[in-house]
Amino acid sequence: MTIALATSSTARDVDADLPLVVEAAAARGTTAEIVVWDDPAVDWSAYDTVVVRSCWDYTTRRDEFLAWARSVPTLQNDAAVLAWNTDKTYLRQLESAGVPIIETQWDVAPGDDIGEHDEWVVKPTISAGSKDTARWGTRDEVWAHSAELVAAGRTSMTQPYISSVDDEGETAMLLFAGTFSHAIRKGPLLERGEGVRQDRDSRESITPRTPSDAQREVAERAVAAACEAMGVDRAPLYARVDLVTAADGSPLVIELELTEPSLFLPHADGAADRLVDAVLALH
Repeated sequence: MTIALATSSTARDVDADLPLVVEAAAARGTTAEIVVWDDPAVDWSAYDTVVVRSCWDYTTRRDEFLAWARSVPTLQNDAAVLAWNTDKTYLRQLESAGVPIIETQWDVAPGDDIGEHDEWVVKPTISAGSKDTARWGTRDEVWAHSAELVAAGRTSMTQPYISSVDDEGETAMLLFAGTFSHAIRKGPLLERGEGVRQDRDSRESITPRTPSDAQREVAERAVAAACEAMGVDRAPLYARVDLVTAADGSPLVIELELTEPSLFLPHADGAADRLVDAVLALH
């Protein structure tokens, strides 16, 4: 069996998950190759399975990326999942299904009521890695940032900043084929009032975390709701559910990543093995 791990030209040498997957596949007598998704020389049909991994340049080329996904046989996660998940308006469907999410307003305009909060986060619905995202302390800043995104033809989302992130961070829950694998803590990335920055990756602080039963339950509910919304009866190969803690201590979904999330495999013993086993179980 051969597995292609689809990445981007800029990520193939920095994605720490990739070599662990190659190693885990080899231990099972399987070949996994790291391949750039937009390389025209690649024959995708030569692989038994193509696994979308660190295609981190898709956000500025979403149409091209989705067209590529539709052209690739045996893609995981598949093109329909990617189309649904690469625009964060999917949060509306999760909320409608009863999944607890952060209160979100869309395309906020100057003068709109954005609630009584100490701080807010504004970001576009199509983005990754906190790009074009900022944490603001005044309504004028929120309105201006949202209006700038909308004027550029993008959909904006405005959320109250969840203060627990400053100390607790976020909890990323990793599920493979619908089964919980591991969790990590992500430290806070956004600083108040610094505006839009595109260089926050250097701040990332990742450590293992043991999740609560409530966090596991919400993560599983989010994946199940996504499957229902997409009309599929099988959980995606991989899912990352990012959670924060509300003022009352309950988990809230900040994002459900089914496209190209870091899976933080170096931070959990056996995680790469579990991922490869999930890939092999597809056949």
